[in-house]
Order: sequence, then C-alpha cells, then structure tokens
Amino acid sequence: MQSLVALVVFCLCHLVCGYSERDRAHDLMSRYPLIDGHNDLALQLRILHNNRLNQIDLHNVSKVATDISRLQAGHVQAQVFAVYVMCGAQQKDAVRLTLEQIDVVRRMCTEYQDFELVTSAQELKNSEMRHKIACLISVEGGHSIDSSLPTLRMLYQLGVRSMALTHTCNTPWAESSSKLYNVFQRQNNSLTEFGKAVVDEMNRLGMIVDVSHTSWDTALAVLKHSKASVIFSHSSSYSICNHSRNVPDWLLHELKKNRGLIMVNLHSKFISCRDEANISRVADHFDYIKKMIGAESIGIGGDFEGAVGFPKGLEDVSKYPALFQELLQRNWTENELADVLRRNFLRVFEEVERVRDQLSSKRPSEIQIPLEEVQNPCRLVLTPPDVRGLPSDQNSSAAAEHGSPGLLILVTVLLLSILFVTE
Repeated sequence: MQSLVALVVFCLCHLVCGYSERDRAHDLMSRYPLIDGHNDLALQLRILHNNRLNQIDLHNVSKVATDISRLQAGHVQAQVFAVYVMCGAQQKDAVRLTLEQIDVVRRMCTEYQDFELVTSAQELKNSEMRHKIACLISVEGGHSIDSSLPTLRMLYQLGVRSMALTHTCNTPWAESSSKLYNVFQRQNNSLTEFGKAVVDEMNRLGMIVDVSHTSWDTALAVLKHSKASVIFSHSSSYSICNHSRNVPDWLLHELKKNRGLIMVNLHSKFISCRDEANISRVADHFDYIKKMIGAESIGIGGDFEGAVGFPKGLEDVSKYPALFQELLQRNWTENELADVLRRNFLRVFEEVERVRDQLSSKRPSEIQIPLEEVQNPCRLVLTPPDVRGLPSDQNSSAAAEHGSPGLLILVTVLLLSILFVTE
C-alpha cells in the first residue's frame, strides 16, 4: 500500500511540477557531470588560429562545436583534450609539433579560470568540488614519441596522462586500424617487443593506454599484455556499424576481462556508417554494448572537433543532455548512467594509478628500439663519422675535427726544426 501511495505522489509531482525526462536528464548530469574521453579542440585551434589564443575568447568560439559556454551547458565537468599530430610528421618533426600542441592545451587550461589542468584521479574529483572544468591531456598517436621511451617520460612530466598507441598510421612498433598510410608494414607482429616495452612503461608511469585507432590484433595484444586497465577512448560497436574503427563483440569481451572501458564515439560514420545519424541510433550502441559487457564498461568519447558530421540533436558539446534523456526513456537506471557519465572513467584512472604505485620500485626502462626497425634516415647515430666515405671537403673538415696522426707528426717535426735553427 505504501509503495502505491509513493507512486501516486511521484506521478502527481510530475504532473504538477512538469518534471519531464529532459529535466531528469539535466538533474542527473548536475549530480554526475560528464567526463568526455576525447575532444580535438587543440587541433582546431591550430588549424583556425595557428594556436594564437590571444586572438580568441574560449568562452565563445565560432566554427567549432566546443567552447567553455557550451561545455558548461552540456554538463561536461572533465574533458580529455587530444594532442594530435598528423601522421605525415612521423620521422620528421612530430615531437616538436606534439610539444606545441601540449603547450596550447596547457595554456588554455591555465589561462582561463573556468578550466583546471589535472593530472590525477584525485585532482579530477577535487576540480568538481571547485566547479571547474577539468582538463586532461592525451596524446593521440604513438608516432608522437618517435619510438623513444625517454620522450614518453618527458611527455608524462608535461602532464600527459593518456596515449593512443597509433592514429591512422602504423608506428614501427604498433599497428593501426587504418590502411591510409603504407608504412611499417609487418606480418603477424602487431605489437613488437618495443611496443610491449611502451605499454610496460606507460603502466609504470601511470599513463592510460588507449587502443582506439589500433588494429584489432594490436588491441588484443595490448589487452593481454597490460597490467592496468585499457580504454578505447572514442570507438563504438562494430555490430551496430561495421566500421574498422569500431570494436567487435569478441574484443569487447576481452576488454571486460581487462576491466577496461569503451567510450562511445558520436561521429555519424561510426554510429550509422553513413553521413547522417540520429540520437536513437547512438543510443542503440549504448544498449548493445550494455547487453554485451554491462554498463560498467561504457563511457563517452564524443570526438568533437576531430570528425566532421554528428547526429541530429548532438551537433555540439552542449547537446549531451539529449542523449541521456533518450537513455532514461529506454529505462537505463540513474545508477547505470552515473557510471557511464563519470564513475567508470574514474575507476579506470584509479586502477591505472594503483598499478603505477605497485610498480613504484621499478626503475625507468632503458630499452631502445633497434635501428633497423625504425628505418629513419633522419635519426642521428652517435658514432664518429667514417671519413673514408665523405667528399674531399667534408673529409678534410672531419679530419681537422677529430685530428690526423700524419698531420700531428708533421707539425712536431716543423717545431723541432725551428728549435734547432734558433740554437
């Protein structure tokens, strides 16, 4: 009888107050604001403004889907900002470009009071209490470290807390899901020994390993090798949309064993396999993944600014409440949605930090990739030059640099002759 009375009171409140599913979604997101696993605003700042932050106001930015005002309207409390460098920079200036993109993310997250740069799960939680939008930095593509573990460690020192092992190109040590670039092709070796060393060092540092963009074989190898939970930061269900960037069922089950996370990508081509999609189709991905591996394995990685074309009703980051309204209408519980909104990501982040603490006695890895695997003519080999193979002008300068025994003897003889003549 009491439950019936409670139900009647609840229904009357809805009628009197006009409390809709839309209101319920906003209320839920006010209590459990979103952690979005992937956003490429930094890329657009380079393309549109050449990283000149002084020329724009990040509260309201035109020609993009992300700014402070819209993040606040969409209840986005934490944003993982991708540091992305195009694959064409691999073996060239990828590291420099990566540092410049880290610089622009650090600047925007420290120069604007609404943002707060965070580097730990606890700092992320604290930022919510201070009503700040937390910024996390993720490197999108292993080519940004130029096959160098010391470079990986330096990126960590600059605040990077996640790295996708590939983008649309293979690296010398990991395989991409894309066939766009015909580089570093290998057979039956999707994660090399050096690739495993990269994963090990990320585990030791406390850096989240991201396998969005990797091939399925690479993702499987990483899931089996990593000591810490792994994420797909912006990928969706292959069974709903059979795009190579999405995750097949068998790999979802491996992800669950790893206690990792798939953060659903909202790009229309990954949602409907067409240029157009709608919120209902996005929700289909959530429903399907929940059926496969449970709500505790799901997050959101919108991919705004990194892709062109988003579902109707989800055109920018302010529209996130509409998605959660749809999921509430599909009878997702508030507890499940609280997990999707933030608790799942926090759990993974804390698990990564727990593994880091367990490995605290382990020294930094000094493993180096074999030169024949890198195949980079621009990579300097720190050995004395072979003067026999140099042109004559370079030969003489190299000889002068390193000294010539014959020249030394000649100078000695001349000095002795002068001494004798003087006497």
